[in-house]
Amino acid sequence: MAISSASKTTIPFYRDTRILAIIAQVVFALVMMTLFWFLYTQMMRGLDRAGLLPSFNFITQPAGFPISEAAIPFDPSRTYGYAFLVGITNTLRVAFFGIILATLLGVFLGIARLSENWLLRNLATAYVEIVRNVPLLLQLFFWLTMSQSFPRVQDAVDVGGWFYLHNRGITMAWPEATASFTAWLMIWVVLGLLLGVAFYIQRQMEFKRRDRPGVALPWALLIAFGVALLGFFVQGILSQSFPLVLNVPELQRFGFTGGLTMTTNFAALLFGLVIYTAVFIGEIVRSGIQAINKGQREAARALGLTPGQTLRLVIFPQALRIMIPPLTSQYLNLTKNSSLAVAIGFPDLFAVAGTTLNQTGQAVPVIMMVMAAYLSISLLTSLFMNWYNKRIQLVER
Repeated sequence: MAISSASKTTIPFYRDTRILAIIAQVVFALVMMTLFWFLYTQMMRGLDRAGLLPSFNFITQPAGFPISEAAIPFDPSRTYGYAFLVGITNTLRVAFFGIILATLLGVFLGIARLSENWLLRNLATAYVEIVRNVPLLLQLFFWLTMSQSFPRVQDAVDVGGWFYLHNRGITMAWPEATASFTAWLMIWVVLGLLLGVAFYIQRQMEFKRRDRPGVALPWALLIAFGVALLGFFVQGILSQSFPLVLNVPELQRFGFTGGLTMTTNFAALLFGLVIYTAVFIGEIVRSGIQAINKGQREAARALGLTPGQTLRLVIFPQALRIMIPPLTSQYLNLTKNSSLAVAIGFPDLFAVAGTTLNQTGQAVPVIMMVMAAYLSISLLTSLFMNWYNKRIQLVER
């Protein structure tokens, strides 16, 4: 009787919501695949009629065009693939320095907006409201115009003998490797890193054994830096030349020799991205600090901590757990916004790809390469930030 009763109450498959959900998903996937295949075949037929079938053979052909600014050596006889690599390195250079500078400026802005100093708080607020309401592209044009309005090289503005502002860009003193640099790097820097890693592992094992939290990374970095700094002076005394020396630029008849020159295009792009992105990072920092319960501040005050110590030791470490996810989005936005460099003449990835597309006519392969490059950079950035976010999360016992 139990078996017959169970068989009578069985739901038919065409009325089972679980089975219907699976069938609906399969049908949707088949429709999307069919639509994609239809669009793909239509695109390939159109390209075939125009004689523009996608091909990556152009990558090994000579580029034939110059790149005004390159982080690695380049000349027109190099291949399109090498030119594409130059564009990637230029984009990475802007993104790397932009993220660091925007983070520093953003943290300052976020703290300044919460300052008890009336002037500092309102200046920070005015800066935020003005910059975030002006389009980024317009700001890039503004900084390019400002950088090109500096005097000519012969009349460059001297800032302490280490920085020179002129209409070709910014020339600054820069470290230069000497003959003893390799020995210092291979011996002392490597030794410092090994000692730092050994100290970090030993301290982490000790914390785990005692079942107590602790901080080991700052001390490990300090040990690595101390050993490298000691080796810097020891290597300098032994070889009678320090591994790194400051190459100070000197003004000659037709320009500067020595140092490092940042072109007006690169400077405008970097300044624009940093100043614009720092506004949003500052708002993230401000909201993260305000999200911490005021009881934490009262407890720190009861322990006798100063406002600076409270912010550095109590509030900011807790707020960091809130700030990391939105900070990741801003880092990705900065990297992708660097593609606006094409508007001010800086040869980033997008600009180099555009020239390649115009010369080869291979629109689909070039666009796919650009998309893959930006996607790879974004995924690596997200991977690192997600790892760090997981690293600093609170672990409930």
